[in-house]
Amino acid sequence: MYDQAKLSELTRFARIVAGSTVIDVYPGDGDWTRLFSDIVGPEGKVYSFVPAEVAHFRNDPVGRMQTLAKEPGRENVEAVSADLVAMPEVTQPADVLWLHLFYHDLHTALIQAKGATVADFNRAVSERLKPGGSYVIVDHAAAVRAGTSDAQSLHRIEPASVREEVEAAGFVLDAESNILANKDDAHSIKVFDPSIKGETDRFTYRFLKI
Repeated sequence: MYDQAKLSELTRFARIVAGSTVIDVYPGDGDWTRLFSDIVGPEGKVYSFVPAEVAHFRNDPVGRMQTLAKEPGRENVEAVSADLVAMPEVTQPADVLWLHLFYHDLHTALIQAKGATVADFNRAVSERLKPGGSYVIVDHAAAVRAGTSDAQSLHRIEPASVREEVEAAGFVLDAESNILANKDDAHSIKVFDPSIKGETDRFTYRFLKI
């Protein structure tokens, strides 16, 4: 997670407010789910969506989110799991879909093993968002002209490729932020390398469903 100033800016950027319905895709440790739960309040809803493609991980991501949903004050959280492209079957229309450091994984063998494609997932997002809803993507930047070629090896993706793919699904780029940018990142190192871990150059996009 980031410092409080960045968290506040990112949630503002995502347009998450009291009463919002949010889908947190691949919630990891649940930090974002908890934050969104606090913001949306009792009139809002947070779906902590664990893709079936990763549900088998040893850390039991589905069980962990189910436990989170039982924490005091988390009545507005629902832990759900399905194949990525089946997300609309286990969630309700949402104001915001949040994708943090995961979009590049759509181009990896693990996520594609069940047949999910980037185009299919982006269509599923469009189906699930309300008109005017926000599709927010934060990810590790790859080098210019790298396209999607570093997604598997370095866990990075070129921002321009993300924009092209999402706009192809009918979304419109509404805003971008450099709050997580790092000009000192050479974009040539795997994001888990100790020399750059937690400090990668990251891009932040907000697309709108029209």
